[in-house]
Amino acid sequence: MNADEWMFFEGMPRAFPLYEAFVGALRARFGAFEVRVRKTQISFANRYHFACVWLPKGRIKGCPETSLGVSFGLGHRVEDPRIARAAEPYPNRWTHHVIIQSGEEIDAQLMDWIRQAYDFAMSK
Repeated sequence: MNADEWMFFEGMPRAFPLYEAFVGALRARFGAFEVRVRKTQISFANRYHFACVWLPKGRIKGCPETSLGVSFGLGHRVEDPRIARAAEPYPNRWTHHVIIQSGEEIDAQLMDWIRQAYDFAMSK
């Protein structure tokens, strides 16, 4: 982790371990990828952006302080109770948002969605 990543969590340091676990899961599955730290999100890219994380507190009512938003894009909408929100900002481009509160939620299902998003980004 670099200083920019740590600084992103300055206002919510208890969410940083969730971020570390998520990035560890990404690295285990995808190896090298680019990490881009912005003001409101940290994104992950191969050739193109395939996922990002963000801090949901203040954005989604009732989110606990120790939580992390994970977003990913697919060419289709996923219908699942874990999906907090889904939007189609462009035709056939669905952005999905999942809120995680524990490391156990960084599971096979979430990582399968991220794998699909990774493949979708590579196909552009």
